[in-house]
Amino acid sequence: MNAMKKKVNVKLQTVIHDNGQKEYNDVQGAGNLFQKGNKHVLTFEETMDEEIPVKNMITIQANSVHIKRTGVVSMNQRFQTGQLTENVYKHPYGTIHMETYTTKLEHHQKDDRSEGKLSILYTVKMNGQDERKHELELRYKEEDSE
Repeated sequence: MNAMKKKVNVKLQTVIHDNGQKEYNDVQGAGNLFQKGNKHVLTFEETMDEEIPVKNMITIQANSVHIKRTGVVSMNQRFQTGQLTENVYKHPYGTIHMETYTTKLEHHQKDDRSEGKLSILYTVKMNGQDERKHELELRYKEEDSE
């Protein structure tokens, strides 16, 4: 099967539950979606504080998702339902050890593959502190070709 590449608009929202409080993070931008068989690779750039770019590459497969971030921050995070995974998050202020346990992972795509949605529910322990529940929702939609 041939690989397919599309320009897409990306919207990524994460919600962190922390002692009854909710912290929301939203990222939007333009990116590319590469598809080959059941493997989807989404690339896009986000702008951090002070207009610093961070590159994101999200690989979606049947039972796992891999998020790689490079730039002023770097991270290599894997999500697999029912499994504990570990990674290191590096940023200008130091390094954080993360333990991630994925409770739910779903990826749905329209039949014409013009848009899709990825949902992940997981918990994270950072540097051995109390775990916090996270919700990640990623939506992508093919850019209009006008």
